[in-house]
Amino acid sequence: MKLRFIDKDGVVEADGRPGDRLLDAAQAAGLPLEGTCDGDMACATCHVIVDPADFPRLSPASGDEEDLLDLAYAATRTSRLACQIILADALDGLTVRIA
Repeated sequence: MKLRFIDKDGVVEADGRPGDRLLDAAQAAGLPLEGTCDGDMACATCHVIVDPADFPRLSPASGDEEDLLDLAYAATRTSRLACQIILADALDGLTVRIA
């Protein structure tokens, strides 16, 4: 599946596999998403902003994820943690901006 990341340098196209985390796909593409807690939802260093057109395709965030996003820098209505987005075929073409 194809993924599109927008960072300070522009657009980076990446591949992802169903079942992987968005965080893993971003890191494999060399993008600066730390994931310091390794996906244990103890930080927000994998905070991304999902394109508003793609946001409805995601499963809802858990309460714990929402609580952590409340503390994330520059969080928006479409903010998510990349460690909590599990890739599926339905997310092909997903576009996110690295916060």
